[in-house]
Amino acid sequence: MKKIAAGLAAVLLAVTLFQPSDGYAKKTTVAEIDKQLKQLQQEVQAAKAAQDKAASRNQEAKHYLNKTNLNLQYVLDQIDQVKGQMTDISGKIASTEKSLNITATELDEAEARVASREKLLESRVRLMYTDGAVSYLDVLLSSTSFSDFLDRADSLKMIVDQDQDLLVQHKLDKQTVIAKKQELEGQYAQAKQLYTDLESQRSTLKEKEAEKQELIAYYDKEIQETDGLTEEQDAKLVQLASQRSALENKKDQIKAEEAARKAAAAKAEAARRAAAAAAAAKARAASSSSNSSSGSDSSSGYSEYAGGNGPFLLPVGSARISSPYGLRTHPVTGEVGKMHTGTDFAVPQGTSIHAADSGTVIVAEWWSGYGYTVVIDHGGGVWTLYGHIREGGIKVSVGERVSRGQTIAESGATGRVTGPHLHFEVRIDGKPVDPMPYL
Repeated sequence: MKKIAAGLAAVLLAVTLFQPSDGYAKKTTVAEIDKQLKQLQQEVQAAKAAQDKAASRNQEAKHYLNKTNLNLQYVLDQIDQVKGQMTDISGKIASTEKSLNITATELDEAEARVASREKLLESRVRLMYTDGAVSYLDVLLSSTSFSDFLDRADSLKMIVDQDQDLLVQHKLDKQTVIAKKQELEGQYAQAKQLYTDLESQRSTLKEKEAEKQELIAYYDKEIQETDGLTEEQDAKLVQLASQRSALENKKDQIKAEEAARKAAAAKAEAARRAAAAAAAAKARAASSSSNSSSGSDSSSGYSEYAGGNGPFLLPVGSARISSPYGLRTHPVTGEVGKMHTGTDFAVPQGTSIHAADSGTVIVAEWWSGYGYTVVIDHGGGVWTLYGHIREGGIKVSVGERVSRGQTIAESGATGRVTGPHLHFEVRIDGKPVDPMPYL
């Protein structure tokens, strides 16, 4: 907004500086003004080239932003995938931790049993060492009867079996302790790897997020910068058009003054000869009257183009308005709240476009998003603009004087449009206003 305001201020300053003055008219010739107009035309071409370049950069930035959005979606899909993997890893970690707890408990129980049996075996060995070894045969031979012999044999067998079972269980528990320790080591290693994988996935996500943010920030900045450049060039084009309008008016003024001087000289010459050739002067006066009458008849045969109730004619008649002046959603870019600076008339391709009022053509060429455009200066800082003219459809040229209702172009669909129509603007001191009160 600041750039646009600065551009409009420059336009108003340019219009003020180029206002006609008597001193300027005396010092400036039509040839000099034509030279300045040619220089202005070169500046307009340079400004348009800069604007087109900025618009191209803007479109390229938007293209890459859209591409970045596609990449962003891909990254987001990767993020979802990695998050799923992280969830699986977290589940495996929880399962591993549970197995670790179970294995540790089993190890503790096995070690407790081993320690208990080792105490029992140590007490048996200590007892045998203290009391001396007793032969199983001595025990049997000291039986008092056969039944006592059998009882003693059964008892000795139970003792032997118990000792044997004790040794077997002790050996198994020691093997269990070794196996559980190895199992714990494997589970700890697995848990360590799972935690490493989890951190690796988190690092990947962080890098992708940083890359995404960097790309989006870069292309957002590029779009904002090129939008600003386009607005600056728009303001410059308006400024140059104002300068060109002022020069055209000055040229017309010089021509009018020259014509007035010639007319005054001719009138003086006619008065000098009037005394010597009264009859010839009377004949010439009659001839002039006849020509004037003929011109009046021709003028009366002119049919003014149909219009509304305002001071200007409707440029394409009573056509349907497809988009009025004011804020709207841009039909091409989709931008919400975009200012529409004119009124769109829905007309077919090739419809004749008429001048809303008499004036001087100051633009008759391609003009940025307007496509092929005609701008007419009606004097007093009032312009009318006719946009989206079809290629080859401009019927007038810069500097040409046009009359009210004259056909100046044919409608088309050039520039930034979605279909054929006429975009019509009214500008006061270069600033667009609502055209409807003028039609």
